Amino acid sequence: MKKLLAASVLMFSSMSVMAAPQSAQGGFSGPNEAAPLTQAQGGFNGPSAVPVLNTVKAALHADENATVELTGYIISSIGNEEYMFKDVTGEIKIEIDKKDWHGITVTPTTKIIIRGEVDKDWTVRTIDVETVALAK
Repeated sequence: MKKLLAASVLMFSSMSVMAAPQSAQGGFSGPNEAAPLTQAQGGFNGPSAVPVLNTVKAALHADENATVELTGYIISSIGNEEYMFKDVTGEIKIEIDKKDWHGITVTPTTKIIIRGEVDKDWTVRTIDVETVALAK
């Protein structure tokens, strides 16, 4: 009888340990557990050796994967997540994936800043947009 009681206690105690919730970082989980540490997003903020093109005119003559930051307007949609973008120096075709809009809605009169890279085909250059932000 004592063996059966000991086996039952052992089985139930091991089941309760397995069923106990674990913290996101593992380790002790209980009422005195400290809140998990959060780490803020960060990075480098300073000068760069990589030039950033800031006009459509410059982007139209740039090499593949050149970094751009353009301020202007999306003047029309041409389908398949592709749009025509215009600044004071010209127009260029851009591609913005749905995930890269981040909830921003724009019209042809909304001034925006787009950041991305130049895609160079044989004779045509487009901008693969990574972020869209409202201009101030």
